[in-house]
Amino acid sequence: MEKIYAIKSFKELSNEELYQILKLRSEVFVVEQHCVFQDMDNKDQESLHVMCYIDDKLAAYTRVLPEGLSFEEVSIGRVITSPLYRGLGLGKEIMEQSIAVCEKLFGIKPIRIGAQLYLKKFYNEFGFVEIGDVYIEDGIVHIEMVRNSNN
Repeated sequence: MEKIYAIKSFKELSNEELYQILKLRSEVFVVEQHCVFQDMDNKDQESLHVMCYIDDKLAAYTRVLPEGLSFEEVSIGRVITSPLYRGLGLGKEIMEQSIAVCEKLFGIKPIRIGAQLYLKKFYNEFGFVEIGDVYIEDGIVHIEMVRNSNN
């Protein structure tokens, strides 16, 4: 089992990579979570895409959004692990990689996320704390969380 991480801008993505990203996001967010929403939100073009491949298949993914694109702060979004590769710790690994990307490219600054509420404890493990009230986004309960620069 060969595991490879890649970090690319939108323009650097090949057609095959973009297809795999959109396919995985659709498979999990739309089909598995029954969340019918427009996934392509015109933010991918300005984001960095953090990908974990196992044997040339996209196993886990996030996108890193610069300050001002989703929130005032740098943000990590579309955190996803393929159903085929769950239970291997890839969610933790891809988050660690994504936090490292944020810090390397944007400096040691707060990172804000809009997390699905049931994943709050998962994000707490990385130093994210909830801020504000829960809210519904695309039919799913979310909460904003922030990881301060001193974590």
